[in-house]
Amino acid sequence: MNINQKIIIVTHEMFYGVPHALRDYLFNKKIKKLTFIGHPLIDQMTDKRKSAIIVYENGRKVFEKHITRNMFGISSYILDFLLTTYWIIKQGEKYDMFIGIDALNSVSGLLLKKIGKVKKVIFYAMDFHPARFSNGFLNFLYHKLEEICLKNSDEIWNVSPKIAEGRERFLHISQIDYPQKVVNSGIWNDKIKKFPFDKVKKHQLLFLGHVLEKQGLQMVLEAIPTIVKKIPDFKFMILGGGEYENNLKDLTEKLKIQKYVEFKGWIKDRKIIDTTLGESAAAIVVYVPEKEKIHNFSYYGDPIKIKEYLASGLPVILTDVPHNAKEIERRKCGIVVNYEKEDIASAVIRILSDEKELKNYRNNALAYAKEYDWNVIFSKVLN
Repeated sequence: MNINQKIIIVTHEMFYGVPHALRDYLFNKKIKKLTFIGHPLIDQMTDKRKSAIIVYENGRKVFEKHITRNMFGISSYILDFLLTTYWIIKQGEKYDMFIGIDALNSVSGLLLKKIGKVKKVIFYAMDFHPARFSNGFLNFLYHKLEEICLKNSDEIWNVSPKIAEGRERFLHISQIDYPQKVVNSGIWNDKIKKFPFDKVKKHQLLFLGHVLEKQGLQMVLEAIPTIVKKIPDFKFMILGGGEYENNLKDLTEKLKIQKYVEFKGWIKDRKIIDTTLGESAAAIVVYVPEKEKIHNFSYYGDPIKIKEYLASGLPVILTDVPHNAKEIERRKCGIVVNYEKEDIASAVIRILSDEKELKNYRNNALAYAKEYDWNVIFSKVLN
């Protein structure tokens, strides 16, 4: 890519994700100027509710400013728009590229292009929600903004091919009239610790993430009585927490499987997370299928945690919800299952009861994950 470019990235943020990886990629390339603007999520009700702008020049940080926020609701989005626009205009120079994460941020880029502050606008979508807001008016307004960005941005990047399909189905926006590129989520492959096979706990299954009903962990628990008949020392590790955690604990007691399930809760120490990932044998991602495909945003997204599992060498047992589920199965680094306890139990037993099969699947997972290194993804689209 041309390192003499000036690029802006604008996002809503709570934790490290795609926009931060793109920032780090461009920072490492030492491009001429990189401006990263992060706004708080609308439901982030903590004392860390701040907007921030950080400016880098040739791989060095040269400016940083934070503004504490106390606005919520639609007024918060309006403030995001005004802050982004003000910060860029105040710099008094023209940028080559504006990358807006989400329609709410990309609209700022379109205005900045209109007034001559930006040459090119890229609308980068992390997901697609047909019913993003429960409020009908807000939902209508959001999708109108999305339509404006789709029809006026210079490029559209989506983390999943299903996003364009969703827009065509629900918003009636043709993929032929408005072409959209797939720019997947990924991982920094070299930073993920790989455990040698002899250090892996061969009968340990892992889930990492937000514990919600849609994650389908209740069906995994239902499958455990069948699994332990074949694998008596089976262990299911759940790293994370959420609104459905107590329901799962109650179900664990009801099924009398407490000795096989460990709820670790939210873990802040990344070393503990990496160790548990590395020493586990396989992972599970059994999103509850949704026929209408309206509320389960995982159907349209590209969950980074699946890439983390694969890059750690963990074959993945998953339902056919993520866009690459069938590809993962075809590459023999995972098994696609129906959302049924018998099918889940069968897949877990198949993977964890045969060490030769497990080793082959783990090697395939490691090979497949290399294709999703951030360097591979971003160099391809930016070149």
